[in-house]
Amino acid sequence: MNIKIILSAIFILLGLNIVSSQVEDAEIKNTINKFYKSALVNGKSYEWLEHLSKQIGGRLSGSLNSDRAISWAKEELNKIGIDSVWLQPVMVPKWVRGTFEYAHIETSSGNSINVPICALGGSISTPFSGIRANIIEVKSFDELDSLGFDNINNKIVFFNRSMPHDLINTFESYSKTVNQRYDGARIASKYGAVGVIIRSLNLSLDDFPHTGTMSYGDLSLKNRIPAASISTNGAELLSSMLSLNSQLKFFFKQNCKNYPDVLSYNVIGQITGKKNKNQILLVGAHLDSWDLGEGAHDDGAGVVQSMEVLRLLKINNYQPLNTVRVVLFMNEENGLRGAKKYSEVSNKNNDSHLLAIESDAGGFSPRGFSIDTNDENFIKINKWKTYFKPYQIHYFERGESGADIVFLKNKTNTLIGLRPDSQRYFEYHHSENDTFEAINKRELELGAASMVSLIYLADYFGL
Repeated sequence: MNIKIILSAIFILLGLNIVSSQVEDAEIKNTINKFYKSALVNGKSYEWLEHLSKQIGGRLSGSLNSDRAISWAKEELNKIGIDSVWLQPVMVPKWVRGTFEYAHIETSSGNSINVPICALGGSISTPFSGIRANIIEVKSFDELDSLGFDNINNKIVFFNRSMPHDLINTFESYSKTVNQRYDGARIASKYGAVGVIIRSLNLSLDDFPHTGTMSYGDLSLKNRIPAASISTNGAELLSSMLSLNSQLKFFFKQNCKNYPDVLSYNVIGQITGKKNKNQILLVGAHLDSWDLGEGAHDDGAGVVQSMEVLRLLKINNYQPLNTVRVVLFMNEENGLRGAKKYSEVSNKNNDSHLLAIESDAGGFSPRGFSIDTNDENFIKINKWKTYFKPYQIHYFERGESGADIVFLKNKTNTLIGLRPDSQRYFEYHHSENDTFEAINKRELELGAASMVSLIYLADYFGL
């Protein structure tokens, strides 16, 4: 008789646990659904991005527009009604493009064809009269080495390695070509080159040259040479003309200048955790952009998505257990000074970042997350995948997180990158056509909803 009673009690308890688990699961799904509905029906990210793109525009570190963006972001975060908003001082480099660049291919004496170029970020200017010289095409540093000083001296080097088209992950394709932009001028100068022209990092053929940061390393000022990017159509034309006439001349002129570092700021805001106020769940993006376009995809989309995470928590009356903090980093594009400063101050304050998620891959439809963490946390996060199935979020894989949050990495925390569809991203990246018109409202909002849902799950289940 006692055995029957005990068994009955066990079955009742098991049943109650199952029911309780089902109720809990339903509540979690309902909360996530509220976040998605709020983002899609009552979202703020698209409106914010229109203002950031159209009323402020390109926001290169140290510029007047970057100062305007800082003031705007602080004001909008305060409007949300979160617990605290502040500015974190950081010294950043100041580089100014000056008058827009000009280039042409000389087909014969007195005959030329104009091609679109733009100076690379950090480059020196050409002489006032420009540079006119023979041009030599290469596709690798090894090829440059094999040609040697005698074949390169007093010439312009044309780096024409295209992004590989056979890779599905376009960021992987980018990583296989970006070294020619970053190091091309430094290496070419050692062989006596007078300038470098870099094929734009773009999978499409168009007339938009793409800028981006470059480095002279430890080269002295007198040994530095100007560096510019040429559009993919321009690169194709130049390459075909060189194949017909290797002795043709190339002319380019640019008027950019480097200035001493200037004071700028990271913009930070947070909702303080009701239980673990010293445990931080961070969402972030970089507030600066290049100067050519409006910085809509890179990284205005990430900025407004990160701000929207806190707003969605507020309007849905969710009080997090842990502190949820937004950080809008300054100077990601040409120095990562903001990220380094935030990490430095966080270490001094002994801040504990349980999780940090960065959005810096455009405002396209979200596909999932790349995750950098230990095995235990990765297994836990993978279990949350089922909650995202109704929203067509499926990518939960190990991988890189984001350039700004990588400095927070330790043995126990989790760094995550939002992964939108990447196929069109490099059509806009660092170029004049990175404008608000390239943003799809619904895709942008889905990204914000995915981020806040992940933050909610991390807060609810813990890491």
